[in-house]
Amino acid sequence: MKLPDLEELLVLRGAARRLSLRAHGPARALFLGSHRSAHRGRGLEFEEVRPYAAGDDPRSIDWRVTARRGRVHTKLYREERERPVWLLVDLDAGMFFGSRAQLKSVVAVRAAALLAWVAASAGDRVGAVVVNATLVRVLPPRSREAGVLALLNSLVELQPRSPYEPGPQRLQCGLTALAPLVHPGSLVLVLSDFAGLVDQGSWSRVAAHSECRWIWISDPLERRSLPDGRFRAGSPESVLPVDGASIRVAWLAAWREREARIRSSSRTSGIELVELDTSEEVAAALARSLRSPKTAA
Repeated sequence: MKLPDLEELLVLRGAARRLSLRAHGPARALFLGSHRSAHRGRGLEFEEVRPYAAGDDPRSIDWRVTARRGRVHTKLYREERERPVWLLVDLDAGMFFGSRAQLKSVVAVRAAALLAWVAASAGDRVGAVVVNATLVRVLPPRSREAGVLALLNSLVELQPRSPYEPGPQRLQCGLTALAPLVHPGSLVLVLSDFAGLVDQGSWSRVAAHSECRWIWISDPLERRSLPDGRFRAGSPESVLPVDGASIRVAWLAAWREREARIRSSSRTSGIELVELDTSEEVAAALARSLRSPKTAA
């Protein structure tokens, strides 16, 4: 399977242009970039002071200007036109898996690149935390192409290139690095298979003051188990013979437990869950959540 290179991720900018930032509705609002929004946590920027008019919010009265000029004045604000978009990208060893056209890590890299281009095109600042088995890399939010290019280079560099032992709780390490950096009103997109999902409380705290989405990447083989027959499975240091029929019951039970944990944690934390599959083309799959401009109202 071919791994994405920088050239491929740069070309995805074209595919991102075909995705609209206007979502189907609040529950599907993956992106709300440089347009007005009623979502919680969005900041306001001071614009001007003018004489008070009927219907103005009394809480916005500027008492210092009022006292100086002898006439009631009020402050006007405008909504911030950009916000940080944070991507937390899990590239640990467990993501180096795929039974179809692409690995889970490849889906994560391509989806992260697409989402970053969409955010930048909306005028938002793009930041990221990228984790693999040994490293947590933090990329502060930057505007336009600067933020996207820094992310693309890190994705290409840090993506897994061969099987290896997974690091302990790498997704949690990424969340620990990200959580103190997320300001109210930020958009947080997490790309992972969530196999190592722990500490629901931390996720709930991030989601309490930001728009947070989990982009759950899975493979058909994970959901269906191995077919009948004998296979070799494991890491390079420990390869074991496996019989598909004999492990199926335990395999499917483990998958159902993981699926239930992910869905329950998503609901409890108030985080929307978006699903991607290794058997699908990434841009087409994301289009289920980002509406095409041709169909926009």
